Amino acid sequence: MKIVFMGTPDFAVASLDALVQANFDVVAVVTAPDKPAGRGQKLNESAVKKYAVEKGIPVLQPEKLKNPEFIEELKSYQADLQVVVAFRMLPVVVWSMPAKGTINLHGSLLPQYRGAAPINHAIINGEKESGVTTFFLKEEIDTGDIILSDSVAIADDETAGDLHDKLMVVGANLLVKTLKAIEAGEVNEQPQPQSTELKHAPKIFKEDCKIDWNNTAQKIHNLIRGLSPYPTAFTILNDKTLKVFKAEIEDKEPGIVAGGFLTDGKTYLKFAAKDGFIKLLDIQYEGKKRMLIEDFLRGMRLG
Repeated sequence: MKIVFMGTPDFAVASLDALVQANFDVVAVVTAPDKPAGRGQKLNESAVKKYAVEKGIPVLQPEKLKNPEFIEELKSYQADLQVVVAFRMLPVVVWSMPAKGTINLHGSLLPQYRGAAPINHAIINGEKESGVTTFFLKEEIDTGDIILSDSVAIADDETAGDLHDKLMVVGANLLVKTLKAIEAGEVNEQPQPQSTELKHAPKIFKEDCKIDWNNTAQKIHNLIRGLSPYPTAFTILNDKTLKVFKAEIEDKEPGIVAGGFLTDGKTYLKFAAKDGFIKLLDIQYEGKKRMLIEDFLRGMRLG
């Protein structure tokens, strides 16, 4: 089976590596174009490109997926199957190209959490379980027939970063299992279950990351976990942005207005929520590096 792999970030590298280690014939990789980054605007290569170059796999980096030159080049690899992991939405002309179709690995238990940020939203919503799903691509995003899925538990203090790393490994293993089943002709794909209570996972914007201290402490804690380490929940302190990577709930009647804070200036800084306190543990103040709360308080006077 000739395979073309499509993906961009670290999450996708684990899957690509698993396919290579399992001796699948990955004939080419499609990934995002190099982007200028940092002060020197040096071109930054995607994690998938770096891996592919290291392994001697041809790399395609189209700006536009409908570009006729790209389509012709993609056709020239005569792939039997395309595999998509953490990539952008594909036009029909691309995903319908291979004889065996195009499969996607998604970071949720479909049909729940379709969309761009399933890992973040699962934790923001306080889920106790998540997982990965492989499915055949079709017209509407994340709606194709399910091949296989695997679930993992979410711990109470787990962050989006923790869950990302866990699903990255579980997903890579599931993908190998999926490809072996396709190769052996043993796939029995099933339509996604129809559910009236679908939870969605849209792209997250900056305004979604601002902490509303009028919410319950549990809801705020879930938001902080679900946005850590990126794009990160934040609040405003002394007219500057304070990013919060880690916090804990203190079940105690706040006694002060939601959004107000208490500190001893040395060891703790806690903000009042609707029904308790959120004690900050790991933060980044505007213009400073990320640090533990004790280190922050040592160099900062708070009124």
